[in-house]
Amino acid sequence: MLVSSYNSVYVLFSFAVAILASYTALDMTGRVTRTEGKASALWLAGGSSAMGTGLWSMHFIGMLAFQLPIELGYDLTLTGLSLLIAIASSAFALWLACQTEMPLPRLLLGAVLMGIGIASMHYVGMAALLMNPVVEYVPSLFALSVLIAILASGVALWIAFRLRGEGQYINRTRIGASLIMGCAIVGMHYTGMAAAQFPIGSVCGAVNAGIDSNWLMVLVILITLAVCAIALIVSMLDVRTSILASSLDLANSELVQLALHDNLTRLPNRILLNDRLQQAIHKAIRQKSHFAVLFMDLDGFKAVNDTYGHHTGDQLLLQVAKRINDAKRGEDTVARLGGDEFVLLIDPGEPEDAAMLAQRLVENIRLPYVLGRQTVHVSASIGIAIFPENGLTEHELMVNADAAMYHAKEQGRDGYCFFEKAMNVNAHLQLEMQQDLRCALDRNEFILHFQPKMLAPNGPMIGVEALLRWNKPGFGLVPPVRFLPLAERTGLIVPIGSWVIHEACRQMAEWQALGEGKDEWSIAVNISTVQLAHAKLVDVVRNALQSSGLPPRFLTLEVTESTAMRDAEAALIALDQLAALGVNISIDDFGTGYSSLLYLKRLPANELKIDRGFITELAKCNDDAAIVSAIVALGKTLGLRIVAEGVETAEQQQMLTELGCDILQGYLLGKPMSAERMLESLSATKTLA
Repeated sequence: MLVSSYNSVYVLFSFAVAILASYTALDMTGRVTRTEGKASALWLAGGSSAMGTGLWSMHFIGMLAFQLPIELGYDLTLTGLSLLIAIASSAFALWLACQTEMPLPRLLLGAVLMGIGIASMHYVGMAALLMNPVVEYVPSLFALSVLIAILASGVALWIAFRLRGEGQYINRTRIGASLIMGCAIVGMHYTGMAAAQFPIGSVCGAVNAGIDSNWLMVLVILITLAVCAIALIVSMLDVRTSILASSLDLANSELVQLALHDNLTRLPNRILLNDRLQQAIHKAIRQKSHFAVLFMDLDGFKAVNDTYGHHTGDQLLLQVAKRINDAKRGEDTVARLGGDEFVLLIDPGEPEDAAMLAQRLVENIRLPYVLGRQTVHVSASIGIAIFPENGLTEHELMVNADAAMYHAKEQGRDGYCFFEKAMNVNAHLQLEMQQDLRCALDRNEFILHFQPKMLAPNGPMIGVEALLRWNKPGFGLVPPVRFLPLAERTGLIVPIGSWVIHEACRQMAEWQALGEGKDEWSIAVNISTVQLAHAKLVDVVRNALQSSGLPPRFLTLEVTESTAMRDAEAALIALDQLAALGVNISIDDFGTGYSSLLYLKRLPANELKIDRGFITELAKCNDDAAIVSAIVALGKTLGLRIVAEGVETAEQQQMLTELGCDILQGYLLGKPMSAERMLESLSATKTLA
């Protein structure tokens, strides 16, 4: 037999090509798996060509490393056939590795078929030498080479199937797997070469008619590098394209999220709510069913926002949104329209289900909120509109639910109300009045009336209470009960209240300048809940005193008991700042709220005003007399002046004096009147005296 040898440089190069071909195969598997349709077919074709060319190149570089003491060449037809076998085997392997499952029988069958294909490529390539006599093979080594090809194919298929994903870990694992697969492929090739026996006197029939080995070497190297490089470069570009596409999809999703959801709470916004409403309407029409829209507005949110700042307000809204989400069902939609307005879209079995959800929301929202070091309270007013009874379009449903919500506020807040047709008329009137209120300040339509406050039992007069009136053109004087609640809801009470404070201070300073006992008068001004919570209230009072020149001790700010106790800590801070200016603080409507004696003691008040409800039935009910007596005793203990308002009969005047009230106020002693009438009344009294 002819003695053979190997070129070590070519052997190492064949090993490198085997590793490159293995890595290319694993990468192509991932590409094919992650694409569909035509793109998947193109990747399969390209990957098969790259992988097959790599395997074939490794085989022929290994054969070029093989040296005999005779000249060698290769038949072009058989060489091309071996390349086609390599590509076909690679295509089968890629297709098999890209299946969704790889059960053991399929893996074994694939390994056998692919192993036979690789072995066929090798031995067809050996046949391309056209040796005469033919090459003899050692049966055991021949069988071993085929077995190695089958085992290597099985391992390659399993590895390729397992490493089809993406990621840094997958890429590192592919490199290690490529080394293992490269060793297996090289082992199969050189085992097959070792099985070949060349009798002495053998001649290569392809020396003159076939491809020269030197040219084959150059051709193989160029084809291998070109095909594998192109495949890997395209693969990397595809990865970058996929990453860019994923980034664009993510950015698009985020843009959609921002466009359709509230930035703070991440709840659906008005745009998405309208879309859901349209879908609900179409569904209800098809199924002849109904659904409900719940329009919710927070009571007292503006006060929290103004007192503690927007950051605290945002934290409160987040907690409110969470409570709403916890209360609703999974299929319900909850949206934030902006500010403190939320809308729920639900599919109730019966209207009673909507009422039950509304009641659950009211109860959950009114629970205390712990925001950092602050504990705050808000409540919810909810309006309910049912499709189709209360509206056939999304606009009608929203308008009617909103009208029902405002009706719930008018009924005392912290509750819910179903829509009724009469509410639309009222809502229209409320809107008109709101627009007129906004213009009333600019048009100087507000005026103050003043009611005397007398030392018990009959005077003298020691001051007045300023009472706001709206002189609306074409209507006359609008009762405060008609417009003050609306001014509170809309926040217009803040600029209106600021005007009242300035005008009251100006008027009292003007009276005091007249002398004749008026220089010791004081004036009382009512402060609403919204005003007390407003951050600029102290500045407003300070500026009013400075601009009018009125000494602070002659201004009394009246705050109702319920206002002071609504958020006691915040009220205490605001009242302390006001008291620091030197003004008097009066607790109005005392006895109607739920005062904590601890807080009452801490309030910087120097006057207690008994609610008129206890005065009205004073002569008829001993219980009211006992209550008034207790209030007087409490006030005296705390060192407060006691004022009784709503005194309308001489009997009430006498009893209140006997019970210990210091100051009396009511129609019996003087009705509210303009500043001019007040001076005229005083002049007439002096003339009679």
